[in-house]
Amino acid sequence: MILIADSGTTKTEWIIITDHGNTDNVITPGINPFYQETENISAILQQKFPARQKFDAIFFYGTGCINAEKKDTVKTALLQVFDTDNITIESDLLAAAHALCQDKPGIACILGTGSNSCYYNGSEIVANVSPLGFILGDEGSGAVLGKKLIGDILKKQLHPDIIHDFFTTYPVTVAEILENVYKKPFPSRYLAGYTKFLSKNIEYPEIQNIVLTGFREFVTRNLMQYPGIGQTPIHFTGSIAFHFREQLKIVLEEMNLTLGNIERAPMTGLVKYHKK
Repeated sequence: MILIADSGTTKTEWIIITDHGNTDNVITPGINPFYQETENISAILQQKFPARQKFDAIFFYGTGCINAEKKDTVKTALLQVFDTDNITIESDLLAAAHALCQDKPGIACILGTGSNSCYYNGSEIVANVSPLGFILGDEGSGAVLGKKLIGDILKKQLHPDIIHDFFTTYPVTVAEILENVYKKPFPSRYLAGYTKFLSKNIEYPEIQNIVLTGFREFVTRNLMQYPGIGQTPIHFTGSIAFHFREQLKIVLEEMNLTLGNIERAPMTGLVKYHKK
């Protein structure tokens, strides 16, 4: 049996592939070695999986798994819970590349709460423009789109009807917004929560322009740095890419780029990749 994990800070999706090719799904709380130690991760796993369950191989793709130290944190926890010594720990970006491109070259992008991208040669990531987080980068992400919306709302840059509808939908004060952004943890997650308002009101030209501008910046500041961008299919995964796929198509057509797959989440593609 093979175990595959696609992990974010909020939740982790696990797929068990049996020797007969059947699959079973398990959901646990999110695992991120930037915020959790080995003991915390092990405790999460023990709540959902039988002790010392045996697998032929485990493939764990996760947010925060970007260097040897963080990968070892996760691997040690997996070794404490599962009976296997064949464990591969990789980043969520490689998960996107495997899921979207399979074994063909392409550009794989994540547009969710954050954003990221890479050039994938069919087997490994060979180029990556650092996303830099939502303060310095993360163009096109839910956090940055939400930040732009909130800024335009509070500075009264949008039509009064839109501003009225916003505060009707979200009965928050300016002080509460500022506290969530500047004082409370996970401000990017907080800001990304407001993208539902963008989706609901996308028919307003001002709202659509926020999304289109964010995607244009993502392409210009990230994708245009990859070699052969004009001849390479560009694939996307993540909630923002999925829910605003029409706006993505508009931007890529404007820039004469080739749109590939758009998937809500990478797991279906990961299962296909590892079944090969």
